[in-house]
Amino acid sequence: MANDKKMVEDITSMEEDFAKWYTDICKKAELVEYTSVKGCMVIRPYGYAIWENIQRILDGMFKETGHENVCMPMFIPESLLQKEKDHVEGFAPEVAWVTHGGSEKLEERLCVRPTSETLFCEHYANIIHSHRDLPKLYNQWVSVVRWEKTTRPFLRSREFLWQEGHTIHATAEEAITETEKMLGVYADFCEQYLAIPVVKGKKTESDKFAGAVSTYAIEALMHDGKALQAGTSHYFGDGFAKAFGIQYQSKENKLEYPHQTSWGMTTRLIGAIIMTHGDNNGLVLPPAVAPIQAVIIPVAQHKPGVLEKAAELQAELQKAGIRVKVDDSNNSAGWKYSEYEMKGVPVRIEVGPRDIENGECVIVTRHNREKSVAKLDTLAETVAAKLQEVRDGIYNKALENREKRTYACTTLDEITAALNEKGDGFIKAMWCGKEECEDKVKEITGVGSRCIPLNQEEISDKCICCGEKAEHLVYWGKAY
Repeated sequence: MANDKKMVEDITSMEEDFAKWYTDICKKAELVEYTSVKGCMVIRPYGYAIWENIQRILDGMFKETGHENVCMPMFIPESLLQKEKDHVEGFAPEVAWVTHGGSEKLEERLCVRPTSETLFCEHYANIIHSHRDLPKLYNQWVSVVRWEKTTRPFLRSREFLWQEGHTIHATAEEAITETEKMLGVYADFCEQYLAIPVVKGKKTESDKFAGAVSTYAIEALMHDGKALQAGTSHYFGDGFAKAFGIQYQSKENKLEYPHQTSWGMTTRLIGAIIMTHGDNNGLVLPPAVAPIQAVIIPVAQHKPGVLEKAAELQAELQKAGIRVKVDDSNNSAGWKYSEYEMKGVPVRIEVGPRDIENGECVIVTRHNREKSVAKLDTLAETVAAKLQEVRDGIYNKALENREKRTYACTTLDEITAALNEKGDGFIKAMWCGKEECEDKVKEITGVGSRCIPLNQEEISDKCICCGEKAEHLVYWGKAY
């Protein structure tokens, strides 16, 4: 029994040290491994399978909204990057440069792609000439490099996987509609498939993407009360088009500058899943992206007919579209229970000789560890219902945590008191719109602006900092 529990005992309690708990899960659930390249990680098969499921679902959502996949180069000439001043200044501290090709020094440095706006612009300038060429609705699945000083698996690494959507439109109205639509796609994905409730909002001027007219984001609250930016969508106006000389002939035969957007989600979503749903026994995976949705544990598998029945049940579940595994290894049943709890498998099915004789099995749901008995002849329907139960259960738990950790405040003292008495969380407070007040709130309380929510409330008519007329309700918080 001691050996069966060892895997779980090795996890630091989240109440003791949340950061260590997170790292323990990343390692012990076999999601990542460190490398000799500082700040970079190996995404192991189980972790990559989660990303593949995220990618598959998101890619389908993008294609349903008319987007096509492309692939841009990894390298960007320095002269190309320099064409948009605000953009290059925003990324300069994070850029990695290639200076040599083999043993020869390059005539011009090449930037290792931190994002691809400039490459898309160069391409658009070559292919867009008429209003008939618009819009272009593109997306790419690639890795990018940003030379982060402080790194943590999935949340912040020097190289990470992501998708970056890039679209170009004839009018500002079309581009703004696209920006807001893709924010909605991200929110729907997080809530429906990852079971993570999010706040949709607009970033303040000081926090928007380099080169953007406006930036929108979805913000999620982790179990420890810190915020995580889960996805962003940017409206660029025609600034990039002017910088790169992109023009099209309008229906009125006038030369016009088109308007652009970009939007992205990254492998940090795996970190969001861990920190939103995980517990002291390991991962708790949303069924939609779990590599294994159900695991069958044969009990007393050495006895006649047990493994055969397990294989039969596996085939039935696979036929119903459920990702299922039979663990017929020689490890003890207790060890297997601990292993699949650690890996966050949503549903565990236990079947032994007596169960087979009675035409039933035991089902355990990961999120609450509740046991129930199910009939073997209707197992596929029961497991499908249990998977939905897991999704709903973890979503409601995450929503309850967010509501419990969201504090409405009207003074800076109230913010400090709420954080000291109740712990980290979202602060809802009014703001006048001045950057100096935004900075002062962070300086005094330690919480920064997360977003101006699209669903506005008015909890006061005065700015929480200066007392002047408030312009917006803002969500504030400490963030990853």
